Amino acid sequence: MLKCAILDDYQGRAVELANWASLSNASVTSITEYLPSFESRAARLAEFDVIVAMRERTPFDAALLKALPKLKLLITTGMYNASIDLEAAAELKITVCGTHALVSPAPELAWGLLLALVRHIPGESAALRADGKWQTALGTGLSGKTLGIVGLGAVGENVARFAQAFDMKVLAWSPRLSSERASALGVERADSLTALLATSDVVTIHAKLTDETRGLLGANELALLKPTAFLLNTSRGPIVDESALVTALSQNRIAGAGIDVYDQEPLPSDHPFRCLPNVVATPHIGYVTVENYQLFYQDAVEDIAMWNAGSPIRQLLVAPHSKGRAHGAR
Repeated sequence: MLKCAILDDYQGRAVELANWASLSNASVTSITEYLPSFESRAARLAEFDVIVAMRERTPFDAALLKALPKLKLLITTGMYNASIDLEAAAELKITVCGTHALVSPAPELAWGLLLALVRHIPGESAALRADGKWQTALGTGLSGKTLGIVGLGAVGENVARFAQAFDMKVLAWSPRLSSERASALGVERADSLTALLATSDVVTIHAKLTDETRGLLGANELALLKPTAFLLNTSRGPIVDESALVTALSQNRIAGAGIDVYDQEPLPSDHPFRCLPNVVATPHIGYVTVENYQLFYQDAVEDIAMWNAGSPIRQLLVAPHSKGRAHGAR
């Protein structure tokens, strides 16, 4: 009997969202608590043959993989996970597979954060509920403003369409963004990140976390933003220098930030993002929808069944000539 663990099932919904019972030779354990340390992960997961990981929340580096002698199949939700050491997994003969994922949830959340920020929705709602206060702040309109998108992939493309529906001008920048792709989407390609930051009323980040993008927005870059500008990060926390952003927000150098991702997750209880009045913070819920979870877990069940039949699908492999980088097998 295979022992399968589902990690980070915070809502306790994973088992009901897929037909795990179809895996007649597997017992399934839902782990609803976060495992914060190497020691807790190694101890809690040591008995499992199969682990289903949620995105990049739990790092499966070489040390942890070696501490899990029974592990034979590791599944990540999505088809990319920078927190899994694929070379170590291959050496240990651990198969790594992924799942499909929806593009729509993340851009929808980004837009929700933006509306919450510019119209002061959390504060106005809280004031009304607490003591009936009426209209405590002036909102900022989006029509005619400029949205700057850092990273114009599938998520950024959706956000661009939302902005156009709100009658915003859209700029975009990434190191390899061509003018042809930007133009095809009705977007203006910024000549540089500096130019985008200096001219945008809202900057939203939709880039992958890589060595190239880590710390992409530091103190110098944040200083380029207008004092009336808003920053959104629904991609990965370390793309923005967190301490520099806290300083900018604390000193009101920018108007506010909508943040769904952090250097440390879950966010520590004493973190400034929990109490700064010009921050709308959410607990990394950009991908957390019923539809996305159904896709994640239904694919995970299929991954296990096919692997058990000797024909694994959606494998993540180390890309040839690219140490540590992954690509999805067809």
